[in-house]
Amino acid sequence: MRFDPFYLNTAVSALDQTSAAEQQLTNEISSGIRLNSLSDDPVAAGENVTLSSQLSLDDSFSQTESSTVGMLQVADSTLGSVVSQVTQAISLATEGNNGTLNASDLQSIATQLSGIRDEVLSLANATYMNQYIFSGSQGSTTPFTLNTSVTPNTVSYNGDSGAGAISYVTTPNGQKIQVNLPGDQIFSNSSDPTNPSTNILQTLTNLIADFSSGTASSSAVSDTTALNSALNYVSQQRVILDNSITRLQAAQSYTQTEGTQVTSAQTTLLQTDIAQVSTQLSTAETQQAALTQVVNLLEKNNGDLFSLL
Repeated sequence: MRFDPFYLNTAVSALDQTSAAEQQLTNEISSGIRLNSLSDDPVAAGENVTLSSQLSLDDSFSQTESSTVGMLQVADSTLGSVVSQVTQAISLATEGNNGTLNASDLQSIATQLSGIRDEVLSLANATYMNQYIFSGSQGSTTPFTLNTSVTPNTVSYNGDSGAGAISYVTTPNGQKIQVNLPGDQIFSNSSDPTNPSTNILQTLTNLIADFSSGTASSSAVSDTTALNSALNYVSQQRVILDNSITRLQAAQSYTQTEGTQVTSAQTTLLQTDIAQVSTQLSTAETQQAALTQVVNLLEKNNGDLFSLL
């Protein structure tokens, strides 16, 4: 019989394929990972890309949430201090308006109010990680400045205002959460900055002027009433920050739960089914042994399959 290499080449090719499959299965058992390249399972590889993208999105939000909540908590604590200071100022002003204090007492109240105003101004210019909290989107700009060259003194807002000054964070599931308040939206009403009932810094400054002369100014009572209204206004704005903190923390909790679920799904997708792969490996080893024997016999008989029959 004339030598025909076809049978030998076919057997060698089958042996090579079986050897490659055996090696892949051995690697899967060794590493515990069944996907090492796109060709291993294109569909599963695509699903893995989607899961990895979701995990990356969740991780990015978690980092943003942590720093943002930290900033909001500092802002909330700062406004809590503002409320305490202004409450004390209202008490002093009310005492000054009772008509029983002498000039020295009224001037003392003016001095104490001046200290409170300066403390509130300092709080309004609070920073977090070297950025001003209440300057809108102008984090490097000091929000408020005091002009002492005029009487009564005036306070100016230097940050930005309006919709462009508001910052938002978008959660992985698409929620849009406000994460700042421009200073003019807290310490003065940006739609009516001259209104004393919503301009806490300027109202404090006006009260200082009311009592500085040592006489009970007729405007002191109305300015005290305005300060009460301004305090309520600050408290209302503070609720916005508190709501944002609550929503961000809820979104973070959801994201962490989702991350755990996605990680579990990815692990299931990628990890090797040891029992299944072991069975496949045993079959491949049996096939490899049989094909090796066939190749050896074909080589011995010059590739003549019929000589083996």
